[in-house]
Amino acid sequence: MLTDKHIIITGGGSGVGAEIARDFAQTGAKVTIFGRNEEKLKAQGHAYQVCDVTSVEQVQSAVQAAIEHHGPVDVAIANAGAAESVPFSKMSFDDLNKMLAVNLTGVFNLWQATLPSMKAGGWGRLIAVASTAGLKGYPYVSGYVAAKHAVVGLTRSVAIELGTSGVTANAICPGFIETPMLTRSINTIVAKTGMSNDDAEAALKKNNPQNRFIQTDEVAGTALWLCSDAARSVNGHALALSGGEI
Repeated sequence: MLTDKHIIITGGGSGVGAEIARDFAQTGAKVTIFGRNEEKLKAQGHAYQVCDVTSVEQVQSAVQAAIEHHGPVDVAIANAGAAESVPFSKMSFDDLNKMLAVNLTGVFNLWQATLPSMKAGGWGRLIAVASTAGLKGYPYVSGYVAAKHAVVGLTRSVAIELGTSGVTANAICPGFIETPMLTRSINTIVAKTGMSNDDAEAALKKNNPQNRFIQTDEVAGTALWLCSDAARSVNGHALALSGGEI
């Protein structure tokens, strides 16, 4: 079903984004990945555009260039994200805005730039890689949690607006995923608390009843399913991949 469809994935240079790009390419889809690091993007072997998802001008320009290369966009997966840990009492307004910019505005920018293609074609998939932080609270990452909750709200509203268009909007909400971003989070915990690496990992895994980290292929597989005909009525949903945490 995805053969020759054009898929754009932000944050495609590593981790979840790179896994999604590989899996979609294997279906015969035309894949374009976005990111800020050209070296990492180039290493993935897909068409790419260098851009910062927080900039509406850069995203619009990158989407237009991608369309000129691969044609109209059929699927837009807003995967780029970042998490910073700081107690709320010490969080600055700038800290909050940074979390909102990459985690929320990045989704908004990509979806707005790609939606006209989908509406014109009468079919499309808007997908946000959010987090269980969009469904519950976690300590010391209130800015990230606020941004991911906003992504879930955006998804639900957009889905209703697009109900009869042939385009669906959904969010994937994984727990802690075993990626470079998780490694950085664990290193931060170790540095700030003096915990061992193993203890820091255990502290994060305990949220998951399966006592493990989510793997990138689970997120990619969920994105593929959302693009299948079997998921045509799944709209405005926030799918938790958390082993039963939520």
